[in-house]
Amino acid sequence: MTEPIRVVLVDDQALFRAGIRMVIDSQPDLEVVGEAGDGAEGVRVVRAARPDVVLMDIRMPVMDGLAATAELLADGAPGAAPPRIVMLTTFDLDEAAARAIQQGASGFLLKDADPEFLLAAIRTVHAGSAVIAASATRDLFAHFADPATAEVPPSYAELTEREREIFALAARGLSNAEIAQREFLSEATVKTHISRILAKLGLRDRVQLVVFAFEHGLA
Repeated sequence: MTEPIRVVLVDDQALFRAGIRMVIDSQPDLEVVGEAGDGAEGVRVVRAARPDVVLMDIRMPVMDGLAATAELLADGAPGAAPPRIVMLTTFDLDEAAARAIQQGASGFLLKDADPEFLLAAIRTVHAGSAVIAASATRDLFAHFADPATAEVPPSYAELTEREREIFALAARGLSNAEIAQREFLSEATVKTHISRILAKLGLRDRVQLVVFAFEHGLA
């Protein structure tokens, strides 16, 4: 039997944590392995529990979610990948969420998301595809990101013409199905192209692709 996905909840509202825990623990493939009420406690709990996924509130006392996320992603213990971190926010256009994603968070969720969406997001992030609302990420960066100043790295020149076309569509937040329809390709072919693009650019997932595009003026 596959090991359940291990989740840590970091939020300063105990009632909210209790509700999320009930939703997650109702699933056989998910398990809450720790909770914390502020960012500093969250860092300690995550380091002790070694979860796969962290649901991290942005605004908390003692240490906020941005600082906690930066600290956890910088840990980089030998042989241990940092957990996937999903930011929890009340606003869909939240500048703090944009900054967290730039730091390496895997995306963000609205606190009033449907339970089914929350569960799907945890599974998606754990699987590594992290297509947590790439379109929402794009909207976020279009709203808050500074004009691109970073020089386009040489690795971008390694993309084929077809890969650049697909990169541009993915950077606009289109799903594999939408790209396949526009480019008259199968979804499997699009998925293969996306995997190659991410590998060539050294990116972890679609969310990072959107960030990369904005930071280098390619979106």
